[in-house]
Amino acid sequence: MTGRTMARKAKGDGRAKKARRGAPAAPPDARPRLSGHPRAQRQIREAKAWAGLAGFALVLLLSLQGGALIFDAGVRALAAGAGCYVAGWAMAVLVWRHLARAEVLVAEQRYQEETSA
Repeated sequence: MTGRTMARKAKGDGRAKKARRGAPAAPPDARPRLSGHPRAQRQIREAKAWAGLAGFALVLLLSLQGGALIFDAGVRALAAGAGCYVAGWAMAVLVWRHLARAEVLVAEQRYQEETSA
């Protein structure tokens, strides 16, 4: 980058800051996010990987046993692996949404018990 583009970028940031000063600040979003939950991130990532690999391996094995050509079996396995990857992601997110809600409810109950006691 040249000095000119850096100067333009810095100048543009100043305009945005001035515009933000006049506008009221949006309240922070206090909802729990799975993107900020370290265990959820790791387990969702693992579920996607294992689902994709399992779908790929299963369809490849079944296609080869069914007498498909190697290329055709590979294409089917790739398609199935991609589909299972997305399905694994959806299922993992669904499960973790429920787990995150349950964790929030438990934390609220503990807080209420501590403050009332």
